[in-house]
Formats: sequence, structure tokens, C-alpha cells
Amino acid sequence: MAGSAPLTAVLDANVLYPTLVRDLLLSLAQIGLYHARWTTDIENEWVRNLLADRPELASRLPDVVRLMREAAPDCLVENHRPLIDAIQLPDPGDRHVVAAAIAGHADAIVTFNLKHFPAETMALHGIEVLHPDDFVMYQLQLQPYAALEAIKGMRARWKNPPRSAEELISALEKRGLTMAAAHLGEVRGLI
Repeated sequence: MAGSAPLTAVLDANVLYPTLVRDLLLSLAQIGLYHARWTTDIENEWVRNLLADRPELASRLPDVVRLMREAAPDCLVENHRPLIDAIQLPDPGDRHVVAAAIAGHADAIVTFNLKHFPAETMALHGIEVLHPDDFVMYQLQLQPYAALEAIKGMRARWKNPPRSAEELISALEKRGLTMAAAHLGEVRGLI
């Protein structure tokens, strides 16, 4: 019987910046629900922005980056830079993300900035742009038990401080993942 490859998604810097969203997306990738990809440019962008806001984290971020790469093997897209100049977007600063998606053979880009990636432009490259809430909901709908197990495992890793299911649901809602929060609220006993 033939199998199917998991979806490949490039994670934009703005979904890697918030710890909770990053942890959730990588927890789903780590168990093989999808193939998470990004570039060193994307990595540097979220790290640089986080350090600007939270300089006290400087000594911890190299370990975070290392753990991210371990959680998502083959995550780094290379050879995307030659494609950047050929891509037209409202914000030229986002062209490298589309170039990464093309070079990385991605099906989707996961970002909070949907307006930065017009559907017409993305359709030319066969790439869908998804808000992280939609993306997480797709994972919860396509493979509900595996996705819930990944979320449960993520919550179990949180020791300092630990979070209850209710706290996780509330935090997801505050981060703009309202559909995922509502869904998890219905199955809170499983996470």
C-alpha cells in the first residue's frame, strides 16, 4: 500500500518568536505530523527580535535554536537566496520566506502576516499561506489522536512553571489561536 508524505511547511519568524506557538508547532512536527522548515535568515530574524525585546535571554537562545533543529530534522532550507529577487510581494522583506518555501518544496507557509503573502502570488508557486490557528486546527482534524498526544507531551515538558490544561488553553487564545483553544477546551481531559 502506498503511503503519503507529510505536508511540508515553512515557519515564518513571527510564529517562531512566541515561545508557546513555537513549542506547539515544533511538538506537532516532532512526531511527524508535518515537516517543519525554515532558513537561517528566518532563524536569525526571530532570535534578533526576541533579543531586542528580552536581552536577558541571550545566553539561553543558542540552546533553543539547537533544540529546535533537533526537534525538526532537515529543517534548514538552503540555496533559496538566488530566488529572492524574482519574487514580488508587498513587503520585499518577506521575499526570502517565499524563496525558502520554493527551494524547500513546501506546501505551505505558516505566518501571522497573511496580508504579506497575497493569494494570487502564492498560487503561482503552488504554496498555501496559513495562519497558525488554521494550521494547528488542520493537524487536530487530520490526525486528532496524534496531535492531542503531541500537545499533551508538550504540556508535560513544561516544568518551570508547569501549566494546567486550562492555562494552556487560555494562553493559546491570548496568542490568537482561538479555534485551537476552543477545540482543546472541548477535549481538555486528553491534554
